[in-house]
Amino acid sequence: MEYMLAPMEKITDASFRSICHKYGADLTFTEQIRFETLAKRTKSALERIKIPDNTPTMIQIMGKDEEKLKKFLNSFAPEVGFRGFNFNLGCPSQSYVRQGIGSAMVKRPTKVMKIVDLIKRFDFNVNIKLRLGVNWREKKEKVYIKLIEKVDADFFVVHARYRSESYDVKADWNVFPECVTTGKKIIANGDIRTKKDVEEMKKIGCWGVMIGRAAKDNPLIFGQLKNIEVPTLESANKEIEKLRKYLK
Repeated sequence: MEYMLAPMEKITDASFRSICHKYGADLTFTEQIRFETLAKRTKSALERIKIPDNTPTMIQIMGKDEEKLKKFLNSFAPEVGFRGFNFNLGCPSQSYVRQGIGSAMVKRPTKVMKIVDLIKRFDFNVNIKLRLGVNWREKKEKVYIKLIEKVDADFFVVHARYRSESYDVKADWNVFPECVTTGKKIIANGDIRTKKDVEEMKKIGCWGVMIGRAAKDNPLIFGQLKNIEVPTLESANKEIEKLRKYLK
């Protein structure tokens, strides 16, 4: 069972990722960044994807313009902690949905396949984080299953909500068994907080779990779920702040 730290805006910087990995997270992810921003190679863009240590890290990207992505990949030099790219099909932002990116792309498996194949041509690993679609109708039509079946990504992180569902609505874990029957590696995401939750995902056949909001409040959760000895939360938070000063 793989334990992954979810990408979170303004939370999962290099310092936070490093401490989560030190205390149990197997894999971490940067905050999302768009193809267009990466193609410009501005200082701020490069800072957001910087991996300053050997923490296993996926760079999360979002967009639909293959030429912009290709331009970036042509000049991209991976750092030691780099483990590949995570293609974001889960962002619920309405402004992004209007642009046809983020969760709006779940119903476009052919387009997603082209982008995944482009990344693979550069010999980089690539996986996908997706929601169940934009709305209830897309969930009912199982657009997420069609995408998982069609796209050849390394693994799929399935956030068990559709775009317009708030976090007040319990994630629908009933979707995971059918995702697993596709034969692809499935990472369960959404309201996973306890050892009992992890055991449930194991029984279903998920390859791993991704934890976000619970880790935001408690970066030690991965070690606790693995029964690894960890320090106090106060001590871990001090480590994060110390690293932030060092990495500036």
